[in-house]
Amino acid sequence: MRGWVASPFTTLARVHAMSVATDAIIATSLAGSLFFSIPTGAARGRVALYLVLTMAPFAVVAPLIGPAIDRVAGGRRLMIIGSCALRGVVCFFMAPHTDDLLLFPLAFAALVLGKAYGIAKSALVPTVVDSEAGLVRANSRLAVLSGVMGFLAAAPAALLVKLFGGSSALLLGALTSIVAVVLALRLKTTAVAPEPAGELETAELRGEGIHQASEAMGLLRGIVGFTTFLLAFDLRGGGADGPVPVGLALGRAVRQATGLPVAQAPGAEGAPTWHFGLVIGCSVAAGLVGSVLAPRVRRILPEERILLGTLACLMVLAALAAVSGGLLGACLLAASVGMGANAAKLAFDSLVQRDAPDANFGRSFAGFETRFQIVWVLGGFLPVIVPIPAQLGYAMVAIAAGFAAFAYATGVRHTKLAARLGGGWGESAPIGLPGQG
Repeated sequence: MRGWVASPFTTLARVHAMSVATDAIIATSLAGSLFFSIPTGAARGRVALYLVLTMAPFAVVAPLIGPAIDRVAGGRRLMIIGSCALRGVVCFFMAPHTDDLLLFPLAFAALVLGKAYGIAKSALVPTVVDSEAGLVRANSRLAVLSGVMGFLAAAPAALLVKLFGGSSALLLGALTSIVAVVLALRLKTTAVAPEPAGELETAELRGEGIHQASEAMGLLRGIVGFTTFLLAFDLRGGGADGPVPVGLALGRAVRQATGLPVAQAPGAEGAPTWHFGLVIGCSVAAGLVGSVLAPRVRRILPEERILLGTLACLMVLAALAAVSGGLLGACLLAASVGMGANAAKLAFDSLVQRDAPDANFGRSFAGFETRFQIVWVLGGFLPVIVPIPAQLGYAMVAIAAGFAAFAYATGVRHTKLAARLGGGWGESAPIGLPGQG
């Protein structure tokens, strides 16, 4: 802040605060909505359908239009303004439909717009800092801000839901979206990437170290999507093992084979609403801790060790959650995934900054974020179409994190050995990332 004029980063931070507030308000307002009052089998089918219909086109189009938007002055700024404005409209129209089937497409439209905002924000961060050294610090501050605003916005939203119902909270979400739009109008109009990627930038981003880290980070983002929907349906009460026939057969077979409780009958009640709040609170609080600790740990440990340590800790904690089960296991898993995702993302951003000094970070981070969102969808889709017992799901998270840690450690060790023996490919091998060649 210089005098009465906010710095570019402060302006973006204010927009981000309002966007995060909108996300928290929408999540809180939907806690008592139709999704949690209809049989789980029906909810599962509709969630799967709208996850495909809303996210699939976005996943296909975003990688194609992203580079074009980057080269247009103000392209990502317009994307932020548009996503926030449309989210406000969606909240407004969602308010009177919390008890009918129109809720589902509107809720997932809000989800897609939130993801679009996240990609645009990732691209703009490098344009609002004074130096490349400030990138990780800026991302850390935004992550901390996300945690704080999540708590601050959820409290009044929960009060409105209790007093007046979910519709009133959604109107509050529409208001925060309007504020975000007004603030976003003050963002500078700049091109994120005026020129197409050159050979040096492409080679650096396809380097072995970044390639390995992006694979590990992508798998972690898939775990986040998987955990989100696994916990949502588990706390919902399991419900009917449908409507997907494969889900019906697999869900029952897994339960019988593992000796875990059979899912409740259609219409059976799930966990109390406060269980949802507690699990979400654990995730947000742990994510906040991860965002605060990661930059400090980076002063004494390299990025590779932070990313590897994060995956290893997630493996151990997810295994403990699988053993514990119940509400304790759900909170433990949510906290470990929340902390791990935030800490690993900051380490990954720092690694890209370190190993690709000639890359345009706005374009690069937006590209990575787009691919990570696609993996998030794939991860979330599995527990939606296949009813998975909670404790088995927790064990699956532990196995996936363990595999990611082992693969990443092996890859880093192999790269260092090749570099030590004089193999130049270990430094910047032209191995393409997903969707790059």
